[in-house]
Amino acid sequence: MGKKIFSGVQPTGNLHLGNYLGAIKNFVKLNNESENECVFCVVDLHAITVNQDPKDLRNNIRETVAAFVASGIDPKKNIIFNQSQVSAHSETAWILSCVARMGWLNRMTQFKEKAGKDKEKASVGLYSYPVLMAADILLYDTTHVPVGDDQKQHLELCRDIAQKFNNDFKVEDFFKIPEPLIQKEFSRIMSLKDGTKKMSKSDPSDLSRINLTDDKDQIVNKIKKAKTDPLPLPSNIMDLEKRPEAKNLIGIYASLTNSNLEKSINEFSGKNFSEFKDNLSQVLVDKIIPISEEIKKLLIEEKYLDEILLNGFEKADKIASKKVKKIHEIIGF
Repeated sequence: MGKKIFSGVQPTGNLHLGNYLGAIKNFVKLNNESENECVFCVVDLHAITVNQDPKDLRNNIRETVAAFVASGIDPKKNIIFNQSQVSAHSETAWILSCVARMGWLNRMTQFKEKAGKDKEKASVGLYSYPVLMAADILLYDTTHVPVGDDQKQHLELCRDIAQKFNNDFKVEDFFKIPEPLIQKEFSRIMSLKDGTKKMSKSDPSDLSRINLTDDKDQIVNKIKKAKTDPLPLPSNIMDLEKRPEAKNLIGIYASLTNSNLEKSINEFSGKNFSEFKDNLSQVLVDKIIPISEEIKKLLIEEKYLDEILLNGFEKADKIASKKVKKIHEIIGF
């Protein structure tokens, strides 16, 4: 029996290799397994937990859809929509925020990381973001959610909220309890300038990341300049663990070639970085350039991208509004 999968990507622009290997590549695999029902959401309500330029946000929503399609997600087979169009998400988030408990949200480590030292100045939305995420997932009777390490805790919270709602209102199995889908053989993609920091679009240096819209020369140049250490490449995983930059680059190579870390280490054991970087650049160019060219083509076709979102909205709204109607009945509205 197929899985019901829900996943969201924030439209923050400048999608990069970390987004592709951490999420989109896995979405394509799930989309290709015919028995799965997939809902891919551009989570624009989540994006506004921090300040956004309205014009940029609009463009970024389209760019995210373009990246989905360019990477191989079929908009006819799957639901692709943007969250703000389906009002059930906001409404369910409010209802679930009356079920969730402050103590649960206070334990969320991601809020502490994102809010930093001055959490008094962080938005309420940034704090209650995981409740909206729970609404996103639970509205579609989702059975499985692809999550990275940073979202595991939020999915646990989603499961707790679903369980509490079901118990409070004595409606066993009304909200399905979703399971995490953890990628095997995936290493978190780190900055090309610092192997201890996550690859991010907010890094001031463009050399720290491979953007999905980079051309061949940019990719080759960024890999050439990527930080390394003076030793040859290690021969085992234990040595690799002590060398963050080497671990990151080999991890990228392994993910792109659908290999495991051990196999990739054996392939380049004892070789110098310049030889390895030539191989990595070639693999990156082969994988990213077709996606990059397709994204650029699709971005010109705004009407086509908007059509995908409109079709997706109609399908998503039908499912979500039916669920909200039942929530109203259960609560007593």
